[in-house]
Amino acid sequence: MSIIAELKRRNVFKVGAAYVVMAWLLAQGVDVFLDGFGAPEWVIKTILLLLIIGFPIAVFFAWAFELTPEGIKKEKDVDRSQSITHETGRKLDYMIIGVLLLALGWFAWDKFKPEMGSEAGTGPTTPSFQTGEAESGIQTAGNEAQSAAVTAEAKPSEPNSKSIAVLPFVNMSEDANNEYFSDGISEEILNALAKVQELQVAGRTSSFSFKGENQDLRKIGEALGVAHILEGSVRKAGNKVRITAQLIRVDNGFHLWSESYDRELDDVFAIQDEIANAILEQLKAHLVGETPQLVETTRTNSEAFDLYLLAKQRMYERSELALESAAELLDRAIAIDPDYAPAYAQRGIVSALLSEKQYGKLPNPQAQSQLKLYADQALRLDPDLGEGWAALGLYYQDVLGALQQSIEALEKAQQLNPGLIDAANWLALGYSIAGQPSKAMALQIEINRRDPLYKPNLGNLAGNLIMTAQFDEAQALVDKARPFMPKDADILLMDAWLLIWQGKIAEGLPLAEAALALQPQDRASRVEVGSGYLDTYQYEKAAGENSYWSTRIKALTRLGRLEEASRVAQDWAAQGDIWNYLDMLVESNQPEVLVSYIEERWPKLDDFALAFPPGGYVGYREMPSLAWAYQRTGNQQKFEDAMSRIRSAHDSLAQQGLNNKIFHTLEANYYAMAENREKALEFLALAVDRGAIYTLRITDELPYFNEYETDPDFQAIQSRMIEHLNRERAALGLEPVKA
Repeated sequence: MSIIAELKRRNVFKVGAAYVVMAWLLAQGVDVFLDGFGAPEWVIKTILLLLIIGFPIAVFFAWAFELTPEGIKKEKDVDRSQSITHETGRKLDYMIIGVLLLALGWFAWDKFKPEMGSEAGTGPTTPSFQTGEAESGIQTAGNEAQSAAVTAEAKPSEPNSKSIAVLPFVNMSEDANNEYFSDGISEEILNALAKVQELQVAGRTSSFSFKGENQDLRKIGEALGVAHILEGSVRKAGNKVRITAQLIRVDNGFHLWSESYDRELDDVFAIQDEIANAILEQLKAHLVGETPQLVETTRTNSEAFDLYLLAKQRMYERSELALESAAELLDRAIAIDPDYAPAYAQRGIVSALLSEKQYGKLPNPQAQSQLKLYADQALRLDPDLGEGWAALGLYYQDVLGALQQSIEALEKAQQLNPGLIDAANWLALGYSIAGQPSKAMALQIEINRRDPLYKPNLGNLAGNLIMTAQFDEAQALVDKARPFMPKDADILLMDAWLLIWQGKIAEGLPLAEAALALQPQDRASRVEVGSGYLDTYQYEKAAGENSYWSTRIKALTRLGRLEEASRVAQDWAAQGDIWNYLDMLVESNQPEVLVSYIEERWPKLDDFALAFPPGGYVGYREMPSLAWAYQRTGNQQKFEDAMSRIRSAHDSLAQQGLNNKIFHTLEANYYAMAENREKALEFLALAVDRGAIYTLRITDELPYFNEYETDPDFQAIQSRMIEHLNRERAALGLEPVKA
């Protein structure tokens, strides 16, 4: 008998075929289920290796042994006339057919199972309460539309099938300090993918919030609202690097693609592009859609790129020391490669962040000069660099009268690189300042969808809801982020806002103080603590050296330390923040000084309105002070001009839903100057009922109401304010005050 015939008789071929099919099916199950439990990659590889080793063993047993009615026996001990190999072969045939049907079903389900998804929508919404790169503020849009948009955003929905999150690649290098490199590679791949219009890419802040956590990928996908996740590892040794990446479907944990790359570090950009484009090809293969455009990373010297990545990691810390280190690293990168445009763009942004308005001590004019210098150089080297346009937009945002240039530059940055979340945040701020709160909020909701844990925008969105009295929606937004930010200072601060802006100062102030204790130099925390001190008449605390400058000015004014208040106010007014100085001049009854200050700098109201547009977060802040000064100095023509501008601006903002105690106060001031008693008292009452607390004699802070001091309705409003004040003071253990 030939060897082939004997192999057939002993069912060796059938056993081998059955083993291969069953092993393949088992491998698919192992890949899905063990990965779903977060098993390390080596466990899966070990099981696959054992399955491969098992094949020759199974074939050997089929040759050497036979299944008989008495059990398994060696083939040489079985009488051929009693052999039942033909029956065993028939059973193997049935088993092979059954397993093949299972395998075919599995393959068909994996290949053709439809992916449900819908594009996440955006809609008109509200204002922004800026944290991070801009001062705290307020503004709003239509309440009903805004509430609907935010409510819809809060509801879980099927993620867009063309969506992906790039998790930070694990640093597998022996040197733990190389983590910046693995983070940087991950971010560069994320940025490359974000430039592809067909893809929805989760933002860096949210994706990187899961760093070091062995969480279920399904939960991560649900939190980030994506259908796919890219994860991997980086092993760097000398001038060599190995990058491993794998693309996973969130809903079932299937690995769509994985690959390893071994390269010289000089070729790191090619690796990034290879990975990004391989992902795009896989997404194209598994999803319905047009062919995505290929991506290409800006090249530079590998040492310069190392320094650039480390600098960006330091920039995310947003502390003075880290930012100074980032500036030094970027200077070194530029010295190595003077033609590397991204380094110049980031160097300019670092200068802005190191200004005394932000996280450092660099005088603002110097910071602005550096920002412009580096932004211009970045764009000279690469006119299509999104980061360069973002830096230029940030520069113009702080230049009086250049708001439209800022908006245009930031819009271009977003067009070139939609993944620049900071630029989107600055653009939303620009829309706010320009008096377009609805447009600002639409963008903020889009930012929140793309990067739900990006704290500056999260604070803006929560703050805007607070400013429009949509406290339930704001609470829901904060609560949704809370599990991912346990014991976070910014969450504490948002909780404080929610309480303080509902008039619950005694409950909110301790939370704001706790947030400030965790981040002593944080501007938003300092502002909120100072506001709490002012509202509860703790003026000495509010005037402290660590208080934010706007708080100090008001506290010093109320303590009668006008010379000191004026000095601080003028210092900041010289940098473009004039509202508090004008407010101080109104409260201290100096209309002539106010008019002289404005007309020396802006002789025409058109010039003044261009420098200070009717937007912002709370209404037309500067113009009512100027109108009051013109009224008091007898310039009727300019008074009427200023009043007309206020009315036009406030009507537009009111149509967009602006609705908070500061806006109501500004409206009350306007109608008091317009001698409309009914409207003036109506808006003043609205402000007080929403928690506004002025001086004990309201007219000491708001001289617009001097003619109303004996009015019973005015006095009733003042009494309600004092009652509220003393309730909050009592809850804080402070003695009551009397008018």
